[in-house]
Amino acid sequence: MRRAKSVVGVSGLTSVSTPPPPSSGPSSHGLPLLTPSASMPSLPAAPSSSEPSVREMLKDLHQLIIQTQEERSKGEHNLSNIAKTHERMQYEQKVSPYFKQKLRGLYNTAMADAESEADMLRKCLDKVAQIKTVRNERRLAARTGYSDEVPRKTMRRGVLMTMLQQSALTLPLWIGKPGESPPPLCGAMCAESNYVAKHGDKVAARVKGIDGDETWILAEVVSFNHGTNKYEVDDIDEEGKERHFLSRRRVIPLPLMKADPENNPEALFQKNQLVLALYPQTTCFYRALIHDPPSRPQDDYSVLFEDTSYADGYSPPLNVAQRYVVAVKESRKR
Repeated sequence: MRRAKSVVGVSGLTSVSTPPPPSSGPSSHGLPLLTPSASMPSLPAAPSSSEPSVREMLKDLHQLIIQTQEERSKGEHNLSNIAKTHERMQYEQKVSPYFKQKLRGLYNTAMADAESEADMLRKCLDKVAQIKTVRNERRLAARTGYSDEVPRKTMRRGVLMTMLQQSALTLPLWIGKPGESPPPLCGAMCAESNYVAKHGDKVAARVKGIDGDETWILAEVVSFNHGTNKYEVDDIDEEGKERHFLSRRRVIPLPLMKADPENNPEALFQKNQLVLALYPQTTCFYRALIHDPPSRPQDDYSVLFEDTSYADGYSPPLNVAQRYVVAVKESRKR
C-alpha cells in the first residue's frame, strides 16, 4: 500500500512519495501556516429557502459577540467597584459591617456577571459549531454527484495537509460549567460503547494493504450498517481513492472537541501514555508515547513515535494536534 511506505524512519519504512518531515523543533508539525487565502473550500450549493444561510448565521454570531462584550464591560465596572472598596478599607484600616455587606453584594453581582458572560460565550461556541456543521453538510452533499464512473478530482497533497491542519486548529474547545465532567470524545475521552460515528466524521481506520500489512489511516465515514455492524469509510488521502468496509473494532472516532489543559487536565493523555498519533505530513497513525501533553488549549501534544532506527526505539519529539491523537486499540489475540 502506498501509504504504508510514505514515512521515513517509522518501523523501518522507506520513503517513496512523501518527503521526510523535519525531526524536531517548533516547525516539526510540518504543515504550512494558515493565511487568509488558506480558507475552507467555497460552499458548493446555495441553501434552500427554509434553511438559515451561513451569512445569516454569521450575522447572528456577530450579534452574540457584541452582547458578550457588553456583558464583559458590565462585569468590569463591578470589578472596579470591588477594587475601590478594598482600597478604601485599607485606607481606613478597618472592616466595618458596612464594608462587609457592600462587598458581599458586589461579589454576588460579580459571580452573576461572570456566569452571564460564560453563557454568552457558550452561545457563541454553539453558533460556530452550527456554522461548521452546515458547511460540512454542504461539502458532503457536493460529493454525492460523484460515482465510480466519474471519479473525484484528486486533491493536491499540499492542499490536503493544509485542510487537516485547519481542521485541528478550528476544533472547538469544550468549556463546561463548574463541576461538569468532560463529555465523550473531548480530548482523550473515549466514545461511549454504543457510539456510532456519523456520515462525514473523521476516524482512524485499520486497513489491510495490498502487501497484507495493516495500517491505521485517517478516513472519513460514509455510512454504518447496523445489520452487519460495519462501517463504510473512505481513505482521506484521495490519491488512494480507496473505500473500506470495516468492523467497529477497526475504527476509532477522532475527538470532536479539544480539552482545556488548565481546567480539565484529566481529559488529556498523560506523559508516557501509549497512543496512536498522526505522523506529520502523512495520513497515517502510528504508535507513540506522550512526551509532553499540551499546557494551553492551543498547544499540541509532543510525542515520541516508535522507531527502530533509533537506539532507544523512539523518534525525537514531534508535535501532533489534539485532533489526531487517540487511544491505542489493541488487536484481538487469536
